[in-house]
Amino acid sequence: METSRSQSFFLDLKLREVNGFRVRKRPYIGNDSLGFDPIGAVAIEHDGEPSPPMALSFCKTSKNAHILALADEAGYVTLTDTRKKLLDNASFQENAEKSKVTEWVAHENAVFDLCWIKDDANMLTASGDQSIKIWDTQERKCIRALLGHTGSIKSISCHPSNQELVVSGSRDGSFAVWDTRCSKSVHNSRVQPLSIVQEAHTSSGRRRCRRGKAESMSITSVLYLKDEVSLATAGAVDSIIKFWDTRYLKAPVTQACPKSESSTEEKRLHGISSLSQDLNGMFITASCMDHRVYLYNVLQLEKGPIKTFSGGRTESFFVKSAISPDAAHILSGSSDGNAYIWQVDKPQMDPIVLKSHDGEVTAVNWCPSEMGKVATCSDDFTVRLWNIQSSCYSNMRSPSSLRKRVRALPRVERRKLFADEPSNSKSNEDTNSRTPITMPEMRTPESQKKLSFSFEVKQDLVRTPEAETRSPSSVLNPPSSLKRKTIRDYFPVPFNKLSTAKSSSPECTDQ
Repeated sequence: METSRSQSFFLDLKLREVNGFRVRKRPYIGNDSLGFDPIGAVAIEHDGEPSPPMALSFCKTSKNAHILALADEAGYVTLTDTRKKLLDNASFQENAEKSKVTEWVAHENAVFDLCWIKDDANMLTASGDQSIKIWDTQERKCIRALLGHTGSIKSISCHPSNQELVVSGSRDGSFAVWDTRCSKSVHNSRVQPLSIVQEAHTSSGRRRCRRGKAESMSITSVLYLKDEVSLATAGAVDSIIKFWDTRYLKAPVTQACPKSESSTEEKRLHGISSLSQDLNGMFITASCMDHRVYLYNVLQLEKGPIKTFSGGRTESFFVKSAISPDAAHILSGSSDGNAYIWQVDKPQMDPIVLKSHDGEVTAVNWCPSEMGKVATCSDDFTVRLWNIQSSCYSNMRSPSSLRKRVRALPRVERRKLFADEPSNSKSNEDTNSRTPITMPEMRTPESQKKLSFSFEVKQDLVRTPEAETRSPSSVLNPPSSLKRKTIRDYFPVPFNKLSTAKSSSPECTDQ
């Protein structure tokens, strides 16, 4: 009896201690927290009332990357300085007050998602009150309200270069595309959607579930892809990711889903809780309700997921996952109270387990500039910060980093490369003798020239919907004048053929 009481006492101490001690909390050695140091934990509460955190996001610019935005069920947004030294002997509440930069009431309902825009000067918040608000983070003032959904807004994502463009997904089964500059008048701060797609993810045999009929048609996650004209959406009804052309939203361009390992009916019932993409937009992760995280290559969607990661538990749509900016790791929350980290190049290895939370771990986020810093939040009313040691990155390179190295070949190596080529003609000798300054590889790619790109888009928008459906020059294969590749480049089959093939394929059906 005395032994049981002693174990209970020490277990209580372990659960209450500030997650800043540099000591091993478990007596066994393995992958659990190997190479990871807890930085600290902060409590989420207002006027003494705790509130479960719902979303979190580090600032996007390097100078502000240490600022973490937290959104919670009470409708608050809190900005926290993650560089503040969180004391080991302080309570979570004291750490929260010490690291707090500012906070304000953003909505009178839960905030499910948030997104930094315009060099962190503004922030988007998506709420259960069916609105999206744009905030001046310095003044804590709402400057725009995006209204048009009839259900809670679960996910938002911004255009990769023009952050006036936003896509949102709602529990009412629709996703909408917005231009935040398009208000009805100069004095009206309300914005209506440019376009809205109803019932984007529905099934003819919509099932009943414990959270009601609406959950089976809910859009749980949306992404604006890096090709700047494509969208990815996922829902609660099935494990299918749909890809859309923002210039023609009548039907999805293509879709992707896991290969069936069981009956079609069982696979169809597994919804997706979140989507994420790496910095280059080459990979997309989907956190699925079958307790797996799937990794897709956007250039090989027809092959299904290229890798699968398992180990965590996804028992609610609040559990999210996120791929690291360099595509080297995947971080995921879990319903068992842990967070899990997988190496993308080694999916067969057991994940590293972060154990400190006392409730379901929901939202997670990677710091884009401080390599190795991650944040996790939980239903235990806390947000915890972790530091991945540099040794985790020392012996590995992500596919994205290798791709960037090829594209960013140094000038000296280029000169050597061209100098080592055999000269078979006089013209080759003349070419080698020229200065490499005028080489086209040294110039800014046409796809990154914003001014010229904007004019080309306007010219392309005048095309009729009929021409779009008949021509591969749409989302994934733009006209040659654009001189850039989008998703449709890799899927030249017209959509009517895709839909025919889809209906005959048992694993990708959403009937």
